[in-house]
Amino acid sequence: MSDQKTQNYSALVLEGGGMRGTFTAGVLDSFIDSGITFPYVIGTSAGASAGVSFVSRQRGRTRFSNIDLLALRPYIGLRHLLAGRGVIDLDFLFNEYPQRYYPFDFEVYRNSGVRFVATATNAETGEAEYLEEMSDFERFTAVVRASCSLPVLCPMGRVDGRFYVDGGVCDSIPVRRALADGNDRCVVVLTQKRGFRKPLRQIRLPWFVYRRFPRLKNALRFRNLRYNSEMDFIEQLEASGRLLVVRPSDTFGVGRCTSDAGRLAALYDEGIRAGIEASARIAH
Repeated sequence: MSDQKTQNYSALVLEGGGMRGTFTAGVLDSFIDSGITFPYVIGTSAGASAGVSFVSRQRGRTRFSNIDLLALRPYIGLRHLLAGRGVIDLDFLFNEYPQRYYPFDFEVYRNSGVRFVATATNAETGEAEYLEEMSDFERFTAVVRASCSLPVLCPMGRVDGRFYVDGGVCDSIPVRRALADGNDRCVVVLTQKRGFRKPLRQIRLPWFVYRRFPRLKNALRFRNLRYNSEMDFIEQLEASGRLLVVRPSDTFGVGRCTSDAGRLAALYDEGIRAGIEASARIAH
């Protein structure tokens, strides 16, 4: 691809959102179709999961896991939570899925020349960390899984002996990190419609939840306020022209744990549409 397509945008920033990441899958597949790449990709949770398949140039891999695989092997539900694997069965998604159903092309990822960063929340400190791994496959898997470990609903992830939960607790849309890493202009893929904000309330958990991790518990209390502040910041930079923001015009009722194939397919198609539109602007 020509340098012209990405010379004005050096970073790709990917929001999380569980199954709303199916929109992101469509956007990134459109980018692959258009030959668009970025030297720097950073993602949180579902954004990190979709982002690695974008770096490995495996078009359709995230769509397959979010829609087709879910029909073959339902990996979302309370039965998984009661079995100790989480409401989304991360053991299956990060172990069995890449081995039996759709292998991840780690060689392409490793040799891509792309700097990939996954956001996770350190359970001890209650702060965001930005994890990278381009050579060791086992640690790479642990990093992405840690970023995707939904608080309360999934077991904690572990990287280098430390406990982590979903990066969205502290940094759902890591634009500030991308800017701090030297990227002046970014493409940001959101999974909520324009103007979305979370309810202005603190999240309070029962005393026994995360009692070993009081700083994490405190971070969870203010998650909504932090998210809304991030969205205000993004909209300001978007208005100034420093960000190209790609967002769905309709989420079709898809939530974090939606398993309805029709709604997910509609959201993926919305991502394809939005990605085609964004590709034209990036290549302009």
